[in-house]
Amino acid sequence: MTFTAGVPHDFSELLLRLYRLSHELPIDAFQDAALDLIKPVLPFDSSMWGTATRTDHGIDIHTIHLHNQPVEMVTAYEQVKHIDTAALEVGKRPRSTLAFNADAWFCADDQAELRDYGRRFEQANFFISSDANPQTNFVHWLSLFRADPEAHGTEEERQLLASLSPHVMQALAMNRVMHLDRLEAGGASPGGSAIGDLRGVLYHADRLFEATLKAEWPSWHGRALPDALLQHFLQGHARFNGREIVVTHRVEQHLLFLRCRPRCRADSLTPREHTIAELLARGDTHKEVAAILNRSPATVRNHIQSIYDKLQVSNVAGLIHELRLAG
Repeated sequence: MTFTAGVPHDFSELLLRLYRLSHELPIDAFQDAALDLIKPVLPFDSSMWGTATRTDHGIDIHTIHLHNQPVEMVTAYEQVKHIDTAALEVGKRPRSTLAFNADAWFCADDQAELRDYGRRFEQANFFISSDANPQTNFVHWLSLFRADPEAHGTEEERQLLASLSPHVMQALAMNRVMHLDRLEAGGASPGGSAIGDLRGVLYHADRLFEATLKAEWPSWHGRALPDALLQHFLQGHARFNGREIVVTHRVEQHLLFLRCRPRCRADSLTPREHTIAELLARGDTHKEVAAILNRSPATVRNHIQSIYDKLQVSNVAGLIHELRLAG
């Protein structure tokens, strides 16, 4: 691959391959594949790719993907992040890219511990590119490391990463949305969807998700999940039943994949009633349901009448329709 002003002649082909990967690969494979795609045109040995909030004591990491680095690196970085002046520098502007030698950049007397950390994890030369929100101090960044102290990054390479990184970050966002779409494939009930991290920051939310959540929390601003909802999920609950809405989630790759919808009549069923309703929907008679649940047929008939009353239906076809609305 040849270069002109820091950009490869087949840069467009590289981007097409990157976006193709974002659509084709599962969420747990995309980031390593994207980095392997970059490596031939911008050589590096390892990487740290994630999101964080900038604080007075260094970055507060929300999500992180390590490429050819041990997990201990994150714990070790927490001990030295307060003296990481490179992270401070890239956070000064909404979008910036640096290329530097670690010993030359972290040369102050009080940064000796950071230099030792870099040698331990073979981070002799750095590339860092970031996209920061100055209002929220939230930053999405990509760091590439070279182990060879003599393998300094060039200005041409820095410009290449500056051109590439917005596409890399957008491709990651697209890969996550594609994963969300796959999770929802075949879902019968209408509803909104979103992706957030375990700190509550939202990376993606469609209009229906935002409108539905505002029905429950009218003053919600949309940048992060309502704290009551986040804490409910962090306490181990899979489902949030609000006054106006129902929200479900699953966790993958340290992200929350969320689905919300307005409450419907089926949400008023008790767990036992919901079980009976599901059995009826699959075609079991009330006597078969009684045998399955080890209850008398009379007791099951009473439950069925309560279910029909709550769902405001008079037959199994209506029951099936109401259950589908609940997804």
